[in-house]
Amino acid sequence: MKLINTTNTHAELVKNQLESTDATLVEVYSAGNSDVIFTEAPTHYEILISNKHRAIREQEIEKIREFFLKRKIDQKNIDSSAIRTIYTNSLIEISIPIKG
Repeated sequence: MKLINTTNTHAELVKNQLESTDATLVEVYSAGNSDVIFTEAPTHYEILISNKHRAIREQEIEKIREFFLKRKIDQKNIDSSAIRTIYTNSLIEISIPIKG
């Protein structure tokens, strides 16, 4: 699975997220038919995975989670035991709290 940064093509989404939430960084990625939104805020990181065509497989969730944990998140600053994943039919939300 390859994640491609498509943030530039989602300028309105990014602008709205930055204006209406506590987010300080919003990035959008494409993983085939799945879209991934990565958000960084002062108290947490959030990864949203959506797929309008099919259910998201657990293997995909783990690969995406690992990608962001290795490349975008300072693991020394997070509370790994408090990471929560919420599952719905076409949307997965991974919330990663920052220690504080």
